[in-house]
Amino acid sequence: QVQLVESGGGLVKAGGSLRLSCAASGRTFSSLAMGWYRQGPGKEREFVSAVSRIGGVTRYAPSVRGRFTNSRTNATNTVFLQMNSLKPEDTAVYYCAARDGPTTVESTEWHYWGQGTQVTVSS
Repeated sequence: QVQLVESGGGLVKAGGSLRLSCAASGRTFSSLAMGWYRQGPGKEREFVSAVSRIGGVTRYAPSVRGRFTNSRTNATNTVFLQMNSLKPEDTAVYYCAARDGPTTVESTEWHYWGQGTQVTVSS
């Protein structure tokens, strides 16, 4: 079983930055693709970004490409989401996800989920 713990959420003004972290345990980290999803108020959970097992391939939703950077450090079992130029529409609970295998944008194909961390962007 894989445990995922997110941190780094908070309140920030539009145009600001936040860095989310997700610490994984319970499995060899380099065997897991890692993803980020978010769920805004009254919205369905949506794909944000994913990074492959050794970090060679990174995928982004069009809404965050160029503003968010997804990276991982296998030595510390941690994945990061650097969020810059934040907008009010980025307000959501952000979830870390992990899966055995390659990255995917389909939420149903991720095997493990964290508890989420709230990000609120004020205008």
